[in-house]
Formats: sequence, C-alpha cells, structure tokens
Amino acid sequence: MKRAQFEASLAHLRKTKHLKNIELKSRKPPFKRPSDPFESLTRSIIYQQLSGKAASTILGRLLLCFRDVDPSTGKSLHPDGRYPTPKEMLKLSDAKFRKAGVSSQKISYLRDLARRFEDGTIDPSNFKNMTDEEIREHLLVVKGIGRWTADMFLMFTLYRPDVLPTGDLAIQKGFKKLFNLGSMPDAKKMEKLSKEWAPHRTVACWYLWEMQDTET
Repeated sequence: MKRAQFEASLAHLRKTKHLKNIELKSRKPPFKRPSDPFESLTRSIIYQQLSGKAASTILGRLLLCFRDVDPSTGKSLHPDGRYPTPKEMLKLSDAKFRKAGVSSQKISYLRDLARRFEDGTIDPSNFKNMTDEEIREHLLVVKGIGRWTADMFLMFTLYRPDVLPTGDLAIQKGFKKLFNLGSMPDAKKMEKLSKEWAPHRTVACWYLWEMQDTET
C-alpha cells in the first residue's frame, strides 16, 4: 500500500464515530511493492493450521529444493533456496515434498495451485481489472484456498483498500469490543457496522488486529 493511500484511509476513518482516534503505533502497514501472487499463496497454504515456527521450518525446507547452482563454479546462487515457479512446483516429486515436511493434503493443494497458474486459470495480470469479489471467486477454485485466505491475499499481497475479513476471529473480537456488543457479530452485522468505514476497511482491520495484539 502506498503511503498516500494509507494516509487517506486514516483521514477518512478519523471522521467516523468509533475510529476518530485511530492510530497504528506499534506496527506500520507495509509500504512496499506487493509480493508475487504465486509466492504469497504458496506461503499461505504451507502456513495453514500450523504454528508459525513449524510452518517456517517446513517452508524453508521446501525452498531448499529450489536452489540454483552456477554451472561454472558449482556454487549455489541461492544457498537458502528460493520460491519456485509453478512449472517447477509441478515437477517436484512426492518424496521431496514429504522430506520437507509437507503433508499429502498440502501437496495436492500446492500442485493444484501451480497447475492453475501454469494453465492460465489464474492469471495475476488480470487482477488489476477485477473487483475484490471477482478475485475471491477466482481463488476459491483452488483446493485448500477458502475465503479467509483470499481476503488475506487481497489485503497483504494486492493491498486492496476496502477488505473486511468477516471470518477472522480477531476481527470479530475487535468489533465486539469497539462497538460494545453482547456477543460476537456475524458477517451481516459486521458489514452493517463498518459501512461508514468504506472504502477504507483494510486499514480499519489493521487497527483492530493491533488492538488484539496490544491485549495479549
């Protein structure tokens, strides 16, 4: 997300009743170029239902399967590995996946992801012309990718400014606290309560996450 876009979101949210004092002090939004879509989704699949440490270890082992070697010197150009292309992912054997610690289920997910990138079913070059919901529907055809993963992709890879991940538990807790609700809100309630935040709900959600981090 560009800094100007972030500042515009803050300016808008400060005009709303419940976020008039919004600040993000302990964590700054990522002012950088969005990461590669295939890389981002590969990482998301690896991290599903695992602790951060376990997932990081498995991902590191998987990336080591994709080291480039300089033929003239025999030395590795990427000693810590690198993210593969979809074609390279499809060529990796089951044995190497398993040696890295990837489960059989996630092997099928990663191959399905790679296949859909390789055959053009998913074409990132089209994303700029697609709405958030169109991108969600585009990604949901991949095995192992649900709406939450699609929302995280929209927020942290494409930096779309108006994403509301209603299925995220921390966001639900944030709404409950911010609006002093008696119970956890459902998606319909969250959409209604956040209407005045639009079209800047991504930054609002970063703030709600930060609220939860501060409490832990």
